[in-house]
Amino acid sequence: MEVFDVIGIMFFGFWLFVPAMLPNTAAVFFGKISKTKMDFGRTWKGKRIFGDGKSWGGFIGGGLFGVVVGLGIIGINTALGWAEDGGYGPFWSNVGLLFCLGFGSLLGDLTGAFIKRRLGMERGQKAPILDQYDFVAGAFLITALFYPDWVIANYIDGWHISALILILVTMFAIHRVTNIIGYKLGLKKEPW
Repeated sequence: MEVFDVIGIMFFGFWLFVPAMLPNTAAVFFGKISKTKMDFGRTWKGKRIFGDGKSWGGFIGGGLFGVVVGLGIIGINTALGWAEDGGYGPFWSNVGLLFCLGFGSLLGDLTGAFIKRRLGMERGQKAPILDQYDFVAGAFLITALFYPDWVIANYIDGWHISALILILVTMFAIHRVTNIIGYKLGLKKEPW
């Protein structure tokens, strides 16, 4: 296999993962619309379940934003001839897959918030590794649960593992940059 083929595999896999990367950012905006907390202010063993940073508006809006972004990617991929099926498979499969990527990333982030609360960490407190990769793990786990063949074909099989490596290597920097932007725009209370 040529080097440029591997680079193409890496970036196409990264491109297909974008619907999982944007829902958390979108959730910040949609969370301002509906502020009903996902845990309804309840506690478990004396600590909030998720905390004030997780709202139903953010979860639903962010997840649907990921689906819409994915539909746009399908249109671009199809129009440019990058993938006959848009990169996600037949229509109903790709819609289901996009739901898994978008909402899976938010479920991963929600799991991260749950873990942070159990460790006694406050909202916004740094949790290296967990902060950068909880949504990645959630997106991959939920998608692999329902669409294992797609995950294997695009991120595990042969040189496709290079796409997964690219995602894991760049996610730290991407997470940092988006949080700094959110902080400067006044959407986040802390730049991490």
